[in-house]
Amino acid sequence: MEYDERLARFRQGHANPFDRSEVTDAPRNEVRPELFPSDTKTQSSERPMDLGLAEDHFSRPVGSFVASDIEQLKQTIEECKRLILELPEHSERQKDTVVKLIHLRLKLQELKDPEEDEPNLRVLLEHRFSKEKSKSVKQTCDKCSAIIWGLIQTWYTCTGCYYRCHSKCMNLITKPCVRSKVSHQSEYELNICPEIGLDRQDYRCAECRSPISLRGVPSEARQCDYTGQYYCGSCHWNDAAIVPARVIHNWEFEPRKVCRSSLRYLALMISRPVLKLKEVNPLLFNFVEELVEIRKLRQDILLMKPYFLTCKEAMEARLLLQLQDRQHFVENDDMYSLQDLIDISTGRLSCSLTEIHTVFAKHIKLDCEVRPLLLSPSSGFERITPEFILNLSGLLLFCLVLHFFHVKASCSKIMCLAWSANTLPHRKREEKE
Repeated sequence: MEYDERLARFRQGHANPFDRSEVTDAPRNEVRPELFPSDTKTQSSERPMDLGLAEDHFSRPVGSFVASDIEQLKQTIEECKRLILELPEHSERQKDTVVKLIHLRLKLQELKDPEEDEPNLRVLLEHRFSKEKSKSVKQTCDKCSAIIWGLIQTWYTCTGCYYRCHSKCMNLITKPCVRSKVSHQSEYELNICPEIGLDRQDYRCAECRSPISLRGVPSEARQCDYTGQYYCGSCHWNDAAIVPARVIHNWEFEPRKVCRSSLRYLALMISRPVLKLKEVNPLLFNFVEELVEIRKLRQDILLMKPYFLTCKEAMEARLLLQLQDRQHFVENDDMYSLQDLIDISTGRLSCSLTEIHTVFAKHIKLDCEVRPLLLSPSSGFERITPEFILNLSGLLLFCLVLHFFHVKASCSKIMCLAWSANTLPHRKREEKE
């Protein structure tokens, strides 16, 4: 008995100070109630997870947990996932645990990507990165291929080539902005899929230089149909685009798989008039009737352009601005953009250009004030017709307009040159026929 009393006093003296009141007040023979009497096994198995979730002695705000570092959070997340599988389905405890798991993962992501005062604009390898403010749009990082969670992650977009990446991935970028290539080079690869082979690439990605192979070990090699080179899965997402070389040589518009950098380059170049078809493939005009039609319409528009530049009504009506999306149509008749060729194949360009040509011709034949002066009996130019005006070269037409509005006297030399310019091409055409 004396030994038992000593042992009891020793235990009482070394007990947990937080539980001392409960030990002294409660009878020795009374059994303390369990927290979850019906689920003792589950209670014991969830103790490691409860250390990070359930015990909250200091009343932390929602989302703050005892597990403060990344390794502890990962361990707690695994315990939480295991507990969700053990709990009964659709139970309240399972739902609460799922909510806690979501908070844990958000906390882990915050620790991986700590919020800092990131600059709004960063320049790297000719990229001009602008900090994005969108929190709801889900994007994919062009560097690590992971999803960008705008709600909790800082991300940037290049204003030149629209390259998107996490803030943490910016220092890993090795590819310069393709906008600089468009500005300096401004030309296409006109050979169809110019393959050089993996051995010439040293079995490495053409962009990031990571090891690749056709067997997929360590990474699958994916060929870009535009450059002909091989890329890894991070630099080649199997995006499809129309390849200019196949359009020019085969008149083929089927999208082909290209790498990410080629996709951005083709998107920036699609409206640039850098294709001179009569030099690259002049035989294309013999097989594509739409090209011949478009070329004739463009030649007529170029003949009408000087007339509009000297006509006050045409300038006020801004007729030439109807071609502002294709400015090269009022500068030359032999340069095409890739978008022009795509619209020609679908018939869209032929319809729109025919309408513009009709508006231009209507102004010259019916609406313009210069035409009645040219066709008046007192002018001495009774043989001038609307077709004659359309066939005049720009310089001669400009001289005629100046003649009527400023000189107001007959000029047989100008008329002779104009008449020769109008009739000589027809005579040559008749001789050839």
